Amino acid sequence: MTVARTAGMISSKGFPIADSGKRSVREALLQQLVDMIISGEMAEGSILPNEADLTDKFGVSRTTLREVMQYLSALGMVRSRTRAGTTILPRENWNYLDPLVLDATLKFGADEHFYISLIDARQLLEPAAAAQAAANATARQLFQISKAFEEMVEANARDTEEWSRADLDFHTAIINASGNWVYRQFATAIRAALLASFRLTNRASQSHEQAISKHQDVLEAIRMRQPDVARHAMEQLIGVARIEVVEALRNAQL
Repeated sequence: MTVARTAGMISSKGFPIADSGKRSVREALLQQLVDMIISGEMAEGSILPNEADLTDKFGVSRTTLREVMQYLSALGMVRSRTRAGTTILPRENWNYLDPLVLDATLKFGADEHFYISLIDARQLLEPAAAAQAAANATARQLFQISKAFEEMVEANARDTEEWSRADLDFHTAIINASGNWVYRQFATAIRAALLASFRLTNRASQSHEQAISKHQDVLEAIRMRQPDVARHAMEQLIGVARIEVVEALRNAQL
């Protein structure tokens, strides 16, 4: 039995299902199950209770539950088999680029593998994007890159939200200026992860002045229309970011 309350809908077992006027029951259940899987409350390899038990536990209809399970399956988080039940799949199967999965991963604390994988992807993508930006950027796109850089300069220190957001805008503007729609879509998909990564590395030991210098090398190469130089400068910048990620994660464990 589901008990309705003014603040929202609460299942008979006490699980919040939806805030009135904000999310549908299906959306709320999906978010809750994603959170429970990523947090480890529902462990990888475990088998979920049967459909009847789940509908009772969360106070939802079978139709809603089935729709949510289909979505979780599409995300690579669960697999349902006749008689075997529904199993939580290992995290290497999960679609981290889905906003729900990505947000939950960041909420519950991404691990070193998550951030190193992000750096690996950036190392492949961003030097190429910088080279293409040097060859293709319009005057307006150059202005956007320069504007983001100036905002970084104006930040008093790296350990600020202003610096992190300006850093994100700088890299995003370069990717946009590359003219490559695949790069743009990728950057859009991982924007939240990039910002979290910048917040993490900007607490590491490299000085504000050194960071400005590395970013300026990239900017000047793009301004001067030097693709090879821009590629190399971005490789150097991402290489420093890799060192900072490892250092920041190590310090967080102390």
